[in-house]
Amino acid sequence: DFLFFWGAVFLVTTTLVAFLKKENQELIPAKEETKGITDTYKLLFSIIKMPAVLTFCLLILTSKVGFSAADAVTGLKLVEEGVPKEHLALLAVPMVPLQIILPLVISKYTAGPQPLNTFYKAMPYRLLLGLEFAFLVWWAPKVKHEGGFPVYYYAVVVLSYALHQITLYSMYVAIMAFNAKVSDPLIGGTYMTLLNTVSNLGGNWPSTVALWLVDPLTVKECAGAQGHTCATTAAAEV
Repeated sequence: DFLFFWGAVFLVTTTLVAFLKKENQELIPAKEETKGITDTYKLLFSIIKMPAVLTFCLLILTSKVGFSAADAVTGLKLVEEGVPKEHLALLAVPMVPLQIILPLVISKYTAGPQPLNTFYKAMPYRLLLGLEFAFLVWWAPKVKHEGGFPVYYYAVVVLSYALHQITLYSMYVAIMAFNAKVSDPLIGGTYMTLLNTVSNLGGNWPSTVALWLVDPLTVKECAGAQGHTCATTAAAEV
């Protein structure tokens, strides 16, 4: 129902924009950055061949490897340890105002000549919060009781998530600010799209690998089956 409602809202609003919004024909059309798809990819290839851009792309493609397991797996492991999914979903609600305010606050520190300084400063704290998330998963079965989890456990989880959001947005806003600063104004859209795409890819591929590695790296013990191993999926099913 939730998805159906917002899907309908999306369709209605975008259709209204398509029919009711008119382009301003009086303005002199700006010179197009590129003439077609082929030219665009040629331009992107020429940009990415530059040594500085290549080095930066390698940096942002690998910079989030250390956070991948904490970001992708923590929620799933908490659910596995018995934390109700609906409670975890509710914990995301207090994060919304924080996510709105954080970019406004952080942008003051990334507006200078060296926006990546904020990125570098936030990195060790985000790595430490990965250990904090591991502790939360380990702690969950220790405090669980028949009625669920105590309020103080949820308070610690909310506080941990809030601190994580601060480090996450510090790095995110810093990268966006840097991309905007170094992009050539003549081809700004194409340049920024390339850098932002690489930045997003740098966050997605480590999370995918982390999820894929969860099963082979999880230590399993057989209960009531002496001499048998549960190392593989097939063995665990048996």
